[in-house]
Amino acid sequence: MHREPAWIKVIDQTRCIGCHACSTACKSENQVPLSVNRTYVKSVDVGVFPTGRRAFQVTRCNQCADAPCVAACPTSAMYQRRDGIVDFDKSICIGCKACIAACPYDAIFINPDDHSAEKCNFCAHRLDVGLQPACVVVCPTQAIIVGDRHDEGSQVAQILRGSAVAVRKPEKQTRPQLFYKGATAATLDPLVARRPAGGLFMWSQQFLGEHAVVSGHPHPQNSAAAVLSYDVGHRAPWDWRVSLYTWTKSIAAGVYLAALILVAMGVLAADDLLWRWVAPVASLVFLGLTGLLLISDLEHPGRFYMIFTRPQWRSWLVRGAFIIGAYAAVLVLHAALNVAGQASWQMPLAIAGVPLAIMAAIYTAYLFKQSRGRELWQSALLAPHLLVQALLAGAASLAACAWVIAPEAVPALLQMVASSAVAHLGLVAAETLHTRGTVHVRLAIHEMVSGTYRGFFMASIAAVAAGVLVPWIGVPLVALPLLGLIAYEHAYVQAGQAVPLA
Repeated sequence: MHREPAWIKVIDQTRCIGCHACSTACKSENQVPLSVNRTYVKSVDVGVFPTGRRAFQVTRCNQCADAPCVAACPTSAMYQRRDGIVDFDKSICIGCKACIAACPYDAIFINPDDHSAEKCNFCAHRLDVGLQPACVVVCPTQAIIVGDRHDEGSQVAQILRGSAVAVRKPEKQTRPQLFYKGATAATLDPLVARRPAGGLFMWSQQFLGEHAVVSGHPHPQNSAAAVLSYDVGHRAPWDWRVSLYTWTKSIAAGVYLAALILVAMGVLAADDLLWRWVAPVASLVFLGLTGLLLISDLEHPGRFYMIFTRPQWRSWLVRGAFIIGAYAAVLVLHAALNVAGQASWQMPLAIAGVPLAIMAAIYTAYLFKQSRGRELWQSALLAPHLLVQALLAGAASLAACAWVIAPEAVPALLQMVASSAVAHLGLVAAETLHTRGTVHVRLAIHEMVSGTYRGFFMASIAAVAAGVLVPWIGVPLVALPLLGLIAYEHAYVQAGQAVPLA
């Protein structure tokens, strides 16, 4: 039987007075800079006058027994100690922000001073020498208790046995080791309380800009009689570079697949220039752009090699990097066979190239799925949708080249563009028009279709819909579905991060 971690924390919200002493002590003990927090106290005003009251919640890392951040980290910079504490090693953090995206509780941040990920770690350095965490020491009402759950005489074990306690988001199956006594749903669930009118949070300074994530439910009519009165600022971890990387990767995978489909159909000969040279070279160029985008998004780009030298194999960022590397090797070998005059070996090479191209196209679905808190990204349709997008992007890109060097292939490529555009639009409809799903999914879809990213989304629909007409209008129109895919990827990636998690 699985043994739960030893160290746990209980926060008695019936005792918390919202003094923020724990936040201040944490910053002092761990030298946490301004604008970020390992722990903070949010407050919610529950009910209406004259029976209203203010509820507090001490918010921090949940020290999950099944920690998504540990599984997502490509270098094991986020790791779990033998005693169950989820700790971090800044010296091997590459700043990919995969741990931030993976955390369902928005408890991890990038330190603006050293550009590495960090969070609450139970003040492990103090526990190791027999001291209590700084927040426990300074709490004036003893609302924060840390102890060993396996010690039957410990205060935390007694509370777990004799009191009703709750955890945040148990449905994520992370098995949090932070327990709340006396907390209300209005504080535990970030979407129960509504945002204050005009975004006027008491005393707190919220971030501004496209990547700011505003806390609370945005629609008062859909929330409880509770108003979020104090919260710290939150940001989305991944910006436009991740949106653009999904597009460049689609072209890199799709060009090769589209060219091979034409050869298999007999539209192109195995010795045709489009298959022999254009497909591998174009794919390599866009694969190179994909790599540059991924590296530029790192907070420590000089450490990118650690993905290969100390890989943590549960991370789909690591698996994706090796898939891209293997696919690049096939493309280089494909081109090298031309130089060596051995082009006849290119078709047998496709036995390895096809699955690698498909995996290069779809692995992002599994990378996104590791972000358990981003519920829009948990769709079972995402992997096939990424493959359809790759075929659309590849066929459109290849059609522009074929117009000049292989006109006989243009009609088949335009039909491929049109059919892929129809499939893409159908999948978009399937993912956005349904009314089922969680509140989180509905809010993310609202942000994409009607909210912040409405312009990108509507432009993408119009541009990709134009791709349905390319068999009749011709090659010049293929630029529109390509641009439409960029707009859709941006709307989808950013909307998935726009819903508050804490």
